[in-house]
Amino acid sequence: MPKIAEIEDTPNPNARKFVLREPLTWGIAHSYENAEQAQGDALASALFAIDHVTNVFYIDRWLTVTQDGQANWDALVREIAVPLRAAPAASEQSAAAVFEARASVADLSAEDRQRLDDIELVLDQEIRPYLQSDGGDLHVLGLSGNQLIVHYQGACGTCPSAISGTLQGIESRLRSLEPDIEVIAA
Repeated sequence: MPKIAEIEDTPNPNARKFVLREPLTWGIAHSYENAEQAQGDALASALFAIDHVTNVFYIDRWLTVTQDGQANWDALVREIAVPLRAAPAASEQSAAAVFEARASVADLSAEDRQRLDDIELVLDQEIRPYLQSDGGDLHVLGLSGNQLIVHYQGACGTCPSAISGTLQGIESRLRSLEPDIEVIAA
């Protein structure tokens, strides 16, 4: 039963980040853009059952909830706290479930796999910590030629700056590895 340590604003005025004392997952991101996607995830389904919730993203010791802009955050935070506190902590998850949930990009040549590993290293060390501190993240969907396709998660998924400035910053940083790379948000 995760306890809420603090609640933080994010650059997205419609998203709040809940920092927890116990982890919800062991490094596995859960990102849902609607209730249908959240089927099978008890915590996310309970959060989507709350009026105005439009996006749920969680990993490890934090969760970001995005609303439609029509709710009062003080009231909404109190509603979100109920299912969040009732959720099981990660220590109750099995190692097998964690292993199965790890995503991979399939059907890459050995050369492209190495390129993607190098890109992921930069994302893990320099980009994701910044996005995660603001209640979001990004997931690599694919690498094809010089195009890297990413999907923003959490607060970043609906933040106007993520699609413009942040995407350009990521592309600029990755161009030190690959001068012709183009980063596309899907």
